[in-house]
Amino acid sequence: NLYTAFPGCEKRQVVRGIPDEFIRRLAGMGGCTGYPEMETARDYDSICTSIDTELYKLLAFEMLEEAGVFAAVNTMLVGAIKDGQRLQGVITESHTGREAIMAKSFIDSTGYGDLCAHAGAEFTVPNDYACCNSFGLANASIDDYHAFLKSHDAVGQVCRGPRSGEEGKFVRMGAEQLNIPGLTDEARKIGMSMITTTVHDNYLMYIKCNYTVPGSVLNRDDMAKAEIQVRKNMAKAAQLYRKYVPGFEKAFMARTSPSMCIRRGRLIACDYDITHEDVIDGRHFNDDVFVYGFHDMAPRLQIKDGGTYGIPYRALLVKGIENLYAAGMMITSDHRAHMSTRNTVSCMGQGQAAGTAAALCAKNNCGSRDLKFDTLKQTLVDNKVYFEE
Repeated sequence: NLYTAFPGCEKRQVVRGIPDEFIRRLAGMGGCTGYPEMETARDYDSICTSIDTELYKLLAFEMLEEAGVFAAVNTMLVGAIKDGQRLQGVITESHTGREAIMAKSFIDSTGYGDLCAHAGAEFTVPNDYACCNSFGLANASIDDYHAFLKSHDAVGQVCRGPRSGEEGKFVRMGAEQLNIPGLTDEARKIGMSMITTTVHDNYLMYIKCNYTVPGSVLNRDDMAKAEIQVRKNMAKAAQLYRKYVPGFEKAFMARTSPSMCIRRGRLIACDYDITHEDVIDGRHFNDDVFVYGFHDMAPRLQIKDGGTYGIPYRALLVKGIENLYAAGMMITSDHRAHMSTRNTVSCMGQGQAAGTAAALCAKNNCGSRDLKFDTLKQTLVDNKVYFEE
C-alpha cells in the first residue's frame, strides 16, 4: 500500500503468497532488492523492488520444475477446441509439429489474449498504450549517474538497498526536470525514460524506451517495423548516456527485451469489469481473490487513504466461456483503473488466484462458475494470500 503518501497510514504488505515467496527467493539469489523504502517520490511509491530480469527467468523455471509443471517453451498457440461454451483443449505449433493439448481448465496469461480470441471470447483492442521496451547498460555505475543528476540539480526518484551484496547502496535513480541541450530533446524523441534500477555494481538493469506503434500491436508487420525502430532507439539511448554522463564513456548494451513489450493487446470481456471508482475508492467485493494497493498514475490518482481495493473472482472469468480465466493485462476496460491492475505485482496476484481456481476446478471436475468460492478463498488463505478484514 502507498503508506508514505498518507501521514499515519499503516504500512502493510498486501500481496503475499507465491509472489512474496518468489521475491524472497530471488533476493536470496542476489537478483532482487527485496522491499527497501523510497527516499523520495514517496507520494508515488513507498518501496522499490528492483529485479534482475535474467535471474527472474531462471528462478521462474526452477520453481516450475519443483512444482512438477510440464513446460512447453518455443511453442505457439494457434487454436482452441470447444464443445459449446466449454473449452476442451488448445492447438499448438512447435518444432515438434502440430499438437492438441486437452485439459479441464485453462488460463490465458499471454498478454495478447490469444487463447481467449481463439475460443471466441468478446474483446476489443484499445491500443491505448505505448509499448515499453527496456535494456541493460553495462559499464555504467548508478553512483556516477547520481553524481551527474546532482550536478544538474535534477535528482528525482531515489531508493537505497542491497546492491552486489552490500546494503545501503543506490538501487533506483530518476531524473526530474533535467534540461540539457541535446540530451533532453534527443531523449524525448526516442521515448527514453531517465529512471533506472539495479541490483549490481557497474550495471543499470533497466532503461526503457517507450514507442507508440503506428497501426496495431496485433498486426505482424506493424510490430516488426516497430521492433526495428525500437532497437534503433535503444542503441541511440545507450549512445546518449555514453556522450553525456561522465563515467559512462565505455557503457554498452548488455541486455535487451527479447521482443516488443506491450502493455495491452486484446481487452477481454469478463463477467465483471473493474472500474476506476472501484480502484480509487478502495472497494472490496464478497468474492475478492486478493487485494492490491499500487497505482501507476499516483500522485494524481491514488487509492483512498493509502488503502487497497479487491480483485473479484468474476473479473477473471471470461464472459460466455466455461473453464477459461483471463489473468494479467487483458482485464479492466477503463485506462485509469488498468494503470493499476496491469502492473507486475497485480498480475502475479491474479496468476496465483487464477491458477488456484483452475486447479480446484480440475480436481473437483466442475466449471469455473460452479466452483464454490469459500473453497477457493480458503485455499488461497492456506497459501498465504492476504485479505483485508
